[in-house]
Amino acid sequence: MTSSITTGVVNNVQNTDTTTGRSGRNPLRALGNAIRSCLRGPVLAALAVPQVLLLTAATVAASLLGLGVGALLVPPTILAIRGLADLRRRLAANWTGVEIRDPYQPLPDAEAGFKGAWKRCQAMLSDPASWRDLLWLLVDPVIGFTLAVLPLAVVAYGVLGLLLPQLWQSIADNGGNTWYLWIHVTDSGAAGTAALFGVPVMLAGLAIAPGVMRAHTALAKSLLGPTARTEALAAERKVAHLTETRRDALTTQAAELRRIERDLHDGAQARLVAMGMNLGVAERLVERDPEAAKQLLAETRQASASALNELRDLVRGIHPPVLADRGLADAVRALCMDSPLNVTVSADLPGRPEAPVESALYFAVSEALTNAAKHAGASHVDVQLWYENGTLKAQVTDDGTGGADPSRGTGLRGLERRLATFDGVLAVRSPLGGPTTLTMELPCELYSRRTSSS
Repeated sequence: MTSSITTGVVNNVQNTDTTTGRSGRNPLRALGNAIRSCLRGPVLAALAVPQVLLLTAATVAASLLGLGVGALLVPPTILAIRGLADLRRRLAANWTGVEIRDPYQPLPDAEAGFKGAWKRCQAMLSDPASWRDLLWLLVDPVIGFTLAVLPLAVVAYGVLGLLLPQLWQSIADNGGNTWYLWIHVTDSGAAGTAALFGVPVMLAGLAIAPGVMRAHTALAKSLLGPTARTEALAAERKVAHLTETRRDALTTQAAELRRIERDLHDGAQARLVAMGMNLGVAERLVERDPEAAKQLLAETRQASASALNELRDLVRGIHPPVLADRGLADAVRALCMDSPLNVTVSADLPGRPEAPVESALYFAVSEALTNAAKHAGASHVDVQLWYENGTLKAQVTDDGTGGADPSRGTGLRGLERRLATFDGVLAVRSPLGGPTTLTMELPCELYSRRTSSS
């Protein structure tokens, strides 16, 4: 009987893969996975301590909402709860390969004062994911704790069975429990029989460890992952965002085409028409009045140079050659050299993004410099470019008068629309009296100069 139980448990341990839940052919690997699952259980069980503390803190903060103090306490408490929930999501991904996605709704921009704290508090409390986090704090310290410690407890019980021949007399003398499974240990023979079951019990604990770990992860996913309704709302928000950015992109493209057409019509086209007329007059005067013809030809040559410069400026406004040839950092440096302000540029870009993203950030920085020169009364501007965590970032800081507000100006709204086309964001910090800091972020991948050109 003992032999059949041992064989069955060993086969179960050998055929279980902790990471994927599929059968594995390597017994040592399966055994290692089972041991790791056992040892990880106490780590998950230890989460019960901060869970209980945060649940208590959330209860106290919520009870103070009526006094107004809770509006200041609830946001940091919920953020701390979300931090612990994020830790559990990372552990699920690292230990079981199960990805639990972030279910939270976007938070409003941070505002100073009690009004901003109250808006943030309302946004967090209206998010169903916040209440499901609280349910997780309530359920996991009971059910999750039990699941987490169960495999190691079974293994420890198996170890106790192995040690009963040495320990049963001391246990009996101190009035302890002398039963092991269904065996009443009253002598050395019974203790030896109980010891025979120690190994199967240990192996049973190892065998159930991977499944228990998956069950613990399933519990966490059911409470900490997005629901079907949350995913539907997120998809609706994504569609609305894409619709808005597409409309903005089309509007911007149409306005850009009108600007190019206007510039060509009023500038280079008018000069080319005038040059043709001058050449016609010079052709008629070349024999009767050579001096007048020479003067007209000189004026025509000057007009052609002006038309060429206007065409170059027009091309530079569409896509600067230096941007295509030298990249974003050098293009921004060239842009700053033409600015009437004192501008310093620092860049740390290990590669180049795709051309549309590069162009969007270049013109966003250009518009920020124009706004600083025209409206901020600034004398010095600092421009920083860097790449971090899959995001291309630019920060433009001026020493102007401050008070910039995207809701009151079309310039900053235009910057937001330009960046939003590429899922980028603009953060504005501009207290009265300055300084004004514009932080622009565009998610993208960087490519080396060699890779992008091949």
